[in-house]
Amino acid sequence: MLTRSLKFLFVGFASTLLIASPAFAQQQACRAGTSFDKFLAELKQDAIKEGVSQRAIASAAPFLVYDPSIVNRDRGQRVFGQIFNEFAGRMASEGRRVKGQQLIAQYAQAFARAEKEYGVPPAVISAFWALESDFGAVQGKLSTLRSLVTLAYDCRRSQMFHDETIAALKIVDRGDLAPDQMIGSWAGELGQTQFLPGHYFNYAVDYDGDGHRDLLRSAPDVIGSTANYIATGLKWKRGEPWLQEIRVPPNLPWEKADLTVKLPRSQWAQMGVTLADGRALPKDDIPTSVLLPMGRTGPAFLAYQNFGAYTEWNNSLIYATTAAYLATRIAGAKPMNKPAVPVVQLPFEQIKELQQLLARQGFNVGKIDGVLGQQSRIAVKTVQVKYGLPADSWPTEELLSRMRGGPR
Repeated sequence: MLTRSLKFLFVGFASTLLIASPAFAQQQACRAGTSFDKFLAELKQDAIKEGVSQRAIASAAPFLVYDPSIVNRDRGQRVFGQIFNEFAGRMASEGRRVKGQQLIAQYAQAFARAEKEYGVPPAVISAFWALESDFGAVQGKLSTLRSLVTLAYDCRRSQMFHDETIAALKIVDRGDLAPDQMIGSWAGELGQTQFLPGHYFNYAVDYDGDGHRDLLRSAPDVIGSTANYIATGLKWKRGEPWLQEIRVPPNLPWEKADLTVKLPRSQWAQMGVTLADGRALPKDDIPTSVLLPMGRTGPAFLAYQNFGAYTEWNNSLIYATTAAYLATRIAGAKPMNKPAVPVVQLPFEQIKELQQLLARQGFNVGKIDGVLGQQSRIAVKTVQVKYGLPADSWPTEELLSRMRGGPR
């Protein structure tokens, strides 16, 4: 592994060879020939207009360089393609449940303060802490400023990363982190719960009282800041649940099992939905949705209003459900029930074929990539209703066979 100093020497050397980089040439083309140096000068002026000092910009300057490897990582990223119980089994492990509970005890004062001030339970904070960085063990090893300015120059999400670069400079200016301390993921996320700089600047709080908001090394700051973001940025509802495992009857109106359908718990109870252990659901008016991450034969959950905070944190349904499930486990819930029979997931190529068939029928499935994302699930449900199949959003061989036969 290269030492830190050698890495920066390499980046400096690479910057003199940008003209030979295909990725760099593509960025110049999409920017009508605007050079990186000119782009960077304009970004610095924008930062000054937003109140960033010349001192902060000067200290960050050695790290504001273009790195084509970051663009390559961005182009090659994969979304969550694993089946839910496999992903949750790995990410919401027993070890993480135990470690989460241990850290809640170790930092009891910070967790109690966060819950009092923001209304976010310790288990919710701890679960995000686990999934984002394994409780701080894996935060990334790349220069945040280099990643951000590269992605800002790239044309795919330029404005977003332009703003995030300025937010990172504001963090430097505020004195929370020095530029060389800003080490994180390739996408510019920072700290033990992987905040984008805009979230860091807006929601980070100093919980250890040292005068700095340090989300890389200070556990109390991580706890308080994460609670602040969940409560203020993601609109967490104090005192309300987020996810609860249930048991669904075989004759449930499957088209109602959707995050967009919210019904009182009393109405789900009338349809035969029970708690996971078979006990009756409370017959009240709390609005909930039935969530079937693996279709009608897989695990089933009631998703409450606070589940929206999870899908806002990460719009991957697999990630969001796993994070929410892990939080219930840390809070004391039992492990989810295993499916009575193995749930079959179509192979990658067949999901890709299904997406192509759906697209031909006019459905927006997003990128045809063999990954069952939210848009694909919505399209699958619609076609299941059309063919009279159980509309649980889970693609099957039968559905694919019907689709191959063409529209009916």
